[in-house]
Amino acid sequence: MAFAKFLVPVGGGKVDEETVRLACTIAEATKGKVFVIYVIEVARTLPLDAELEADNKKAEELLAKAEKTAETIGCQVETEILQARETGPAIVDEAIERGVDVIIMGLKYEKRFGDFDMGTVVPYILRNAPCRVLVWREQIGEGSS
Repeated sequence: MAFAKFLVPVGGGKVDEETVRLACTIAEATKGKVFVIYVIEVARTLPLDAELEADNKKAEELLAKAEKTAETIGCQVETEILQARETGPAIVDEAIERGVDVIIMGLKYEKRFGDFDMGTVVPYILRNAPCRVLVWREQIGEGSS
């Protein structure tokens, strides 16, 4: 089974570089395409298309970093900044719209109340994505940025 389209949401953690590298490595072997996205969550008190300068700047920096990572292994990626009320549904909608075969998600190793916690985005995507989902959790003790 060959996978042709990969969606990689980035969020600013150290694990982002690994997930972009992984997606590019697989895509290169299958002659596939990699889409890297960053979702800006817009507060309900603001219009969905509000100009959020600081968030846009951060998104552009992260996507430029993803492009550089991909470039080092000879892979071209398509990047996009999305604005949405919630990250999980935005990622699933993007996967559907682009017809991707696999979503490759990075996951920081974080504890909440003493137990490993995946947050809300990854479980949402695992429950709702119509395609395969690969979760790449960072190594324990690696820390997050």
